[in-house]
Amino acid sequence: MNSNLKIKVCGLTKLNQIEELNSLEIDFLGFIFFEKSTRYVLNFLNLEEIKSIKSDSKVGVFVNETLEKIIEISEKADLNFIQLHGDENQDFILKLKEKLNPKIEIIKVIRIGNQSKEELQKTINGQPTIINYLLFDTDSKAFGGTGKTFDWQILNDLKIEKPYFLSGGISNENVEELKNFVKVNLIENQTLTKLKRQNPFALDINSKFEISPGFKDLQKIRIFKNSF
Repeated sequence: MNSNLKIKVCGLTKLNQIEELNSLEIDFLGFIFFEKSTRYVLNFLNLEEIKSIKSDSKVGVFVNETLEKIIEISEKADLNFIQLHGDENQDFILKLKEKLNPKIEIIKVIRIGNQSKEELQKTINGQPTIINYLLFDTDSKAFGGTGKTFDWQILNDLKIEKPYFLSGGISNENVEELKNFVKVNLIENQTLTKLKRQNPFALDINSKFEISPGFKDLQKIRIFKNSF
C-alpha cells in the first residue's frame, strides 16, 4: 500500500539508536523535554549532543513548559519542530510563534478521551491557524505514553484541515487494523469530489517499540516501517 505515511519515533534517548533510525530514514525524531517522563531526554543526553544529531526533523516535546524554556532549548538543541503536549492555549501558542525561530514548525496535541464529537470539533476549531500540524493521542493524566489506542474512527467524523500525526498505542500487533483505516480513507478520498476524510500525515510510535523506556527495539521499528 503506497500511503506515503511518514513515521515519527518518539522518546529517543540513545545516540547510537538515533544514528540507526537515521539510516532507516525515519522521518521524525522525537525528544521528550518533560521532567516527569521516564523518557526525559536530558537525563540521558545534553543539549549539545542533541544539536550534533544530523537531522532536519528533530521534534522537541513539551508539556506546559514556559515560553522562555522552550525558546532556550529549541535554540541550544537546534530543534526543527515544537510539539505542545499539554494545555497550552491559543494566546500561549501565538506568543511562542512570535519568539521562535521562523524555521521551527509547531505541532499541537489534542488528547482524546471521553469527549463528544462536538467537543473535539470545538477543540480542533479553537487551534490558532499558525500551527502546522495536529497530533491526536490517547488522553492520560501522565500526558501520553499510555500504550493505549483510542477509537481512530472518531477522526472520520471530524473536520480536520491541518495535516495530523496519529499516536497512542500504535504497534505491530494492530498494524493491519491501522492499514485498513488508512486504506479505507484513501479510497474514500479518491472517489469523492469533496474531501470527506483526512488521512494521517504521520504515525507517531513510542512505548510499543521499546525494550525499556527510551531503549528502542529497532527490529520492531524496521518491521513496522516495512509494513507500509
